[in-house]
Amino acid sequence: MNKQLQRTFRLVAPFIGLVFVYIIFFFLAGEGFSTVYNTKTFLTQAVIIGIGALGVTLVIISAGIDLSAGSQIALGTVAIALVLRGMGGEEMIWYIPLLAALAGIGICALCGFINGIIISTFGIVPFIVTLGMMQVARGSALGLAGQSMVNTPRNWLTDLMVIEPTIGAWYSVAPGVWVMLGLLVFLTLVLKFTVFGRYVFAIGSNEATARLCGIRVGLHRVYIYTLCGALIGVSSIMQYANLGLGDPTAAIGMELDIIAAVVIGGGSLAGGQGSVLGSTIGALIMAVLRNGCMHMGIPNYVQNILIGVIIVAAVGLDRLRQRQPT
Repeated sequence: MNKQLQRTFRLVAPFIGLVFVYIIFFFLAGEGFSTVYNTKTFLTQAVIIGIGALGVTLVIISAGIDLSAGSQIALGTVAIALVLRGMGGEEMIWYIPLLAALAGIGICALCGFINGIIISTFGIVPFIVTLGMMQVARGSALGLAGQSMVNTPRNWLTDLMVIEPTIGAWYSVAPGVWVMLGLLVFLTLVLKFTVFGRYVFAIGSNEATARLCGIRVGLHRVYIYTLCGALIGVSSIMQYANLGLGDPTAAIGMELDIIAAVVIGGGSLAGGQGSVLGSTIGALIMAVLRNGCMHMGIPNYVQNILIGVIIVAAVGLDRLRQRQPT
């Protein structure tokens, strides 16, 4: 298989997988699955993992990994809730939720920055660094929240995950879906048409060659992990909107779902390959799978088994593609 066919297959395969999974549940899950409202539901369900996967895609393309995404999301929800509770009152001024959202993005971006600095400065493998950050971020969330939920006054952030803002309108979807699509377009343009995007692929394809070409690999790893953290911060906003409070125990294991979305979407754990569109489709595949299983009354543990099988199959196909002569 030549390089052009490999590239085309990698782009098309996730979409074919999404259509295939949807068609299966269309016929097996009953009429409730195929309604417009349910379509809006699984689109909304894909938002948190989908936005997080956008950031982790950059890391995986650069031959890195981030195991701290779930803990960062929990920390972000706590930061958002603490700002809202500290600055808000019975009458929530419109800009206070905005400041809270920026706080969530900022604290997650800081976690990503620290990951990037440690990886670049000390040469510790990303797996270990982000595994440590997973514990640090989770512990920080629990400490800041006093090991309890952080309740907040009613504010407009919670409207971001309303499945159908305009009831009955076919075009009305959760604002979070539009945020995900906007970020998808932005990052697609960044990866395709900017020097930074080319550097991300170059670092993941061959770090030694990237250094010889004059790319400041360490500095760009810091940029990549910081941007990843900021996008995970946006996911934390959506998680807060979904819960309506700060939860230091939220998103446990979600980092694995996020990585799974990237892998299912065609990202290679070896680095140098992947796309934000594919990762978004990967998140949608997982959302459709869980939603369809719910409509069929299939237990959660079976859903986890199915997703696990899909992940192994996706990685196996990637390894086969890499072994084939070009």
